[in-house]
Amino acid sequence: MAQEVETPAPPRQQRSPAAPPAESTSQESGNEAPRKPGLSPRVRIVAIVVAVVALLGGFLYWLHARNFEDTDDAQVDGHLNPVSAKVDGTVLSVSPDVEDNHPVQAGEVLVQLDPVTYQAEVARAEAEVARLTATAAAAQAQVPVTSANATGQLQIAQATLGQARDAVGTERANLNATRAKVQQADAVYRRAEADRQRYESLLAKQEVSRSEYGAREADAKTAQATLEAARADVIAGENRVRQAEGKVVQQQADLLRAGSAPEQITAAREQSGSAGASLASAKAQLTIARINLANTRLVAPVAGIVGRKSVEVGQQVQTGQPLLTVIQTNDLWVTANFKETQLELMHPGQEATIHVDSYDRDYRGKVESIAGATGARFSLLPPENATGNFVKVVQRLPVRIRFDPGQKIEDLRPGMSVDAKVRVR
Repeated sequence: MAQEVETPAPPRQQRSPAAPPAESTSQESGNEAPRKPGLSPRVRIVAIVVAVVALLGGFLYWLHARNFEDTDDAQVDGHLNPVSAKVDGTVLSVSPDVEDNHPVQAGEVLVQLDPVTYQAEVARAEAEVARLTATAAAAQAQVPVTSANATGQLQIAQATLGQARDAVGTERANLNATRAKVQQADAVYRRAEADRQRYESLLAKQEVSRSEYGAREADAKTAQATLEAARADVIAGENRVRQAEGKVVQQQADLLRAGSAPEQITAAREQSGSAGASLASAKAQLTIARINLANTRLVAPVAGIVGRKSVEVGQQVQTGQPLLTVIQTNDLWVTANFKETQLELMHPGQEATIHVDSYDRDYRGKVESIAGATGARFSLLPPENATGNFVKVVQRLPVRIRFDPGQKIEDLRPGMSVDAKVRVR
């Protein structure tokens, strides 16, 4: 058999290095074609099982994850209680505990201002209260005295006026009686004078004796004297009537003056009320002075840790000037900023898990509230969307999460970053 000579193939038909040589192909042309390499059935089963498990695990994870909403845009928040000067003064002393990062207890005296001026104000206010207390007591005691005097004077004036009017009536009655006596005495005198004149003519004729004439003359003189006395009594009675009428006028004036008794009583009561009001004002000033004196002692409003200390002994402070801050560590919460698309099923009372980055520790909590506006609305420069180049951006709303009681949260500090996860289903 002649030897076969290999003819080189065109470049574009070059065989792959992995292809068997032509000699081998020629030599095995009479044998069975070789089996193509591939995965064994066992490997295929394992791959299918792994794929099914992965799909099942992914599905289960999705079922589990859809029950939660989480965010890493969250931090611990708490109360930062500022301690400010409530009165003007000079710092007399500062507690040794008042240093940044030092703990303090609620009610502990942190700063003492010089109290001398305020002590003097308290003493002055106490003296003023004592003085006005005595004045108010005297004015109060004067009210019943004035009431009794004014009422008594009114009653006396009314009674005296009645007596004066009765006296006028009596004097007028006496005057009328005296006038009747005058008429009677005048009649007696006229009769006696007529008898005398008749006896006088008879005496001239010597028809009667001189003794009889003398008797008639004496009767006439007596009657004349009686008439003159009666006339004098009339004049005296008229004078007494005028005097009684004058007393009536005087008593009427007294009654008019006594008639102001209600006004006198009212004035006394108003004076007592004014004294009471002045006393109340003085007591209020005393209370203010005592409050100012108490405010020279600045105490810790809550238990916590000192921060932002800016006070030293001898410093002159003014009302409202901040001196330090007490950070409350026993009342903390988490502010988690969730996207608005995460709030569909979220509501207060849902359980939450808080992971603190600083300690790599988890805490339990509950959703306490959801903010009434997005965080952008509370920013210094809220966005203005009424423009032509508006771009829709998913907003975030602050959600407050309160720690469950019984957990040790004293190690946490406001501002720490946390991850918050809320179970919404």
